[in-house]
Order: sequence, then C-alpha cells, then structure tokens
Amino acid sequence: MTSASATPTLLTQRLQSIDALRGLVILFMLLDHVRETFFLHRQVSDPMAIDATDPSLFASRTLAHLCAPVFVLLTGLSAWLYGEKYQGRSDVSAFLFKRGLFLVLLEFTLVNFAWTFQLPPSVVYMQVIWAIGVSMIALSLLVWLPRPALLALGALIIAGHNLLDGLHFGVESALHVPWAILHDRGWLEVSDSLRLRTSYPVLPWIGVITLGYGLGPWFARGSDAGERQHRLLLAGVIALLGFMVLRLYNGYGEAPWSGYPTVIQTLMSFFNITKYPPSLLFLALTLGCGLLLLRAFERAGRARWISALAVFGAAPMFFYLLHLYVLKLLYLACVALLGLNHGDYFGFDGIGAVWLGALLLATALYLPVRWFARLKARRRDIRWLKYF
Repeated sequence: MTSASATPTLLTQRLQSIDALRGLVILFMLLDHVRETFFLHRQVSDPMAIDATDPSLFASRTLAHLCAPVFVLLTGLSAWLYGEKYQGRSDVSAFLFKRGLFLVLLEFTLVNFAWTFQLPPSVVYMQVIWAIGVSMIALSLLVWLPRPALLALGALIIAGHNLLDGLHFGVESALHVPWAILHDRGWLEVSDSLRLRTSYPVLPWIGVITLGYGLGPWFARGSDAGERQHRLLLAGVIALLGFMVLRLYNGYGEAPWSGYPTVIQTLMSFFNITKYPPSLLFLALTLGCGLLLLRAFERAGRARWISALAVFGAAPMFFYLLHLYVLKLLYLACVALLGLNHGDYFGFDGIGAVWLGALLLATALYLPVRWFARLKARRRDIRWLKYF
C-alpha cells in the first residue's frame, strides 16, 4: 500500500523499509514455491519429520516460515498508514472490507487455478490469500476499537488460540464449518465433485493483522525514527526471548522438541514449529525476526539492495499471481520436454537446484515487477491498481 520504490526520492526510509521487508519475504516465498513445484517428490510435513528431512531442505522450508506472519503483520501496518493518509477510520474500514472481499474472490479463482489448472475445480485450497482477505474483513470491523483494545486483542488471540487446539467438531455439527475456517484445519465437503481445504485457519491471522494495525502509530508521519527503532528492537527481542523460554519449557501449543545424535538435528527439532494453524511459538519466532529485520532495513537507509527488495514489495499481488503462473507453465514445459523423472513428478535432484531456480526466476521477474510498481506510482487515477 506504500508508494513504489521506483520513485525513491519520494519514499521515506520508514516506508521503504516496509516495502523492502515485504520484498524479502516475497523472495522467501518464491523459494518455497519453487520447492513446492520442482521438489514435490521430497514434500515435508508440518511440523517436519526430523529423521527424514535433510538439513538444507529444513533450512529452506524454515526460511519460508517468515513469509505469512510478516506479510500479514505488514498488511495491518499498511492499513493504518492508509488510514493516516486519508484521514479517517471510515475510509480504511471501507478499503479493508472491499480489498478483503477481492482477495477472497482471487483465492477461489485465479490463485486456485494457478495451482491446479483445473476447470471446474474439484478441490479449492483456502490458503494465504484467503487468510489475508478474511483477516482484512475482520480488521475492517475492529478498526473502530481504541488502539489499546486492538493491541490487547491481537496479543490475546496470538497467545491464547492454542488453548483451543483440543476443540473439534464433527461434520454433523453446525459448528464444523465455522470452526474449520477459524481454527481446525480440515476438509469441507461442498458436493460430490467439490471439496474445500482450510489450509490457513484464520483466527491466529486475525490476531496478527490486528497487532500490525495497532503498531501503526510507530510509523506515523513525523514520528521519531530513533524512538521507533528502539521500540522495534525491544518488541523483537521480547518476542524472541518469549519463544526461547516457552520452547525450553516444551509445554504449550507446540510439538515437543528432543535431543538427537547430532547437534544439527537437535537444533532442527528445537526450531521445528507448527504453521497450520500457526502456533504461538511459530508467531513469536517469525514476528520477532520480522520486527528486527524491519528495524535493520530502516537503519540501512538508501542502500541499493534495500531499493531492489522494495521493488518486489511495492507490487506484491502482481508478483504473487505472476510467479504462480510462470512456475506452473515452467513445470508443464519441463514435463512435456523431459518427462517425469521422480515417480509421478518432474523434479530437481537436489535442494541447490531449487535455490538456483529461485534466484534465476527472481532475476527474470524483477523488470516486469518494477514496471508494474512504477505504473502503480504514476497512475493513481486507475483505482484498481492499488489492489495489487
């Protein structure tokens, strides 16, 4: 929601740091989606199976854990900045509601088709775009609360939702569908030919977006950069210390870790956390890292690599749709030309090729994303562009 980094002289460091952090997690997402496309024969579980997961694959997947929490947090923060720009909670509430509906529709249409290439679909995966959309709709109602109440509610949801892990409702219950959407990941049978998968239960994500909106005043125009960076440091360190203490305690909302014959496997077990839905520990670790990265990016100033990352972060939805379709077409081309080399899949032989593929794809997509970011910044009269 911030201006494109194609016009860096008009973009303050506080806003460019937001775009740059969004750009970084977009690149981590690209890495993970290359893995899901060309390394699917080595699929990982959630949390991962330590005995069956190579450390390099574990590290690649763990990096991608940053993506959704940081992106949702920044969505809430950007919503506050949008409200500051247009001088009213009614404007931001209306924008959040409309954009949330747009994202939900996008998940069920263009995004799902990009994953399956199936019309009509037999399965619809309600993933991260769905979760962000529903969270934005929820935030469109919550923005009317006082800021202390917003911060308290966001923290309460993040810290307390794991208390609900043992609550389940069978398909015969009227609460089965709403609870599957909110917290209990599962399948929803719509008809004999259509199933929905609630891959991203939305309750914890509503907590994250609410917290992000509550942090907005730290980034207000004219706010003191030193004070903001101090608050980001303090909040990030507290989140990471909370993760360490709770993980050592080994008792709340997460699969326990244990010692292994090697130090690397023991560390893998310690950082092996649950994403679906995201546990308190998952969010404490990823949001803590995200806040510290946001501080570091702001302090980095006008470094060229910050500006390059900000290009990806200035047009996130355009990049998201573009990279999904490019990946799908690349995969189909490889199957047509080279055949299936790993059972039912075509895939790379090693994780190094996944990283190389992600690097080459990021390089190839940079120019079209920069073009679209500049178009957004230049053509503010085209209202639909702001949704991308």
